[in-house]
Amino acid sequence: MADIQTNTAKKIKGVKRLIKKSTRVDLTPMVDLGFLLITFFVFTSAMSKPKVIDLVNPIDSIQSTDICESCVLTMILDKDNTIDYYEGMPENNPAVKQTSFTVEGLRRVLLQKRAAVKNVKGTADDMVVIIKPMDGSLYKNFVDMLDETAINGIKHYFIDEVNDADKKLLQQNK
Repeated sequence: MADIQTNTAKKIKGVKRLIKKSTRVDLTPMVDLGFLLITFFVFTSAMSKPKVIDLVNPIDSIQSTDICESCVLTMILDKDNTIDYYEGMPENNPAVKQTSFTVEGLRRVLLQKRAAVKNVKGTADDMVVIIKPMDGSLYKNFVDMLDETAINGIKHYFIDEVNDADKKLLQQNK
């Protein structure tokens, strides 16, 4: 630690001497504390790794899966942070509705569709979401959509491009 050493010289009468004190500061504990802090921050930053959502890309093959039409929800990501969605196939001219990326919007739509599929099929695992980003949509909206599918436990989702049937359907309903 720190010492203060005093000089013990003889005192002579009538002469005032300046008493010199030497100070010696031991910095060893401060260095130890510095290394402990550095070690702590290195270990805590290395152990917390960011989590990334898994995006599985299917192999291009011609396989048909039997999906009930009432189990399909198509989400078209549009500009201005909006989502146009419809249930079923575009050939049957379904009603196109619009929602936003808020909890009252997107999450409510997914939960309602999940409950409807559970009523029809007995299990909500048969629900299929088709995500179709348009040219004006943002990448952030696409990531938000994938996050919502993961949060709501939707096991089957597909990423597709907007085709002519979807564009025609959107033009009819706007």
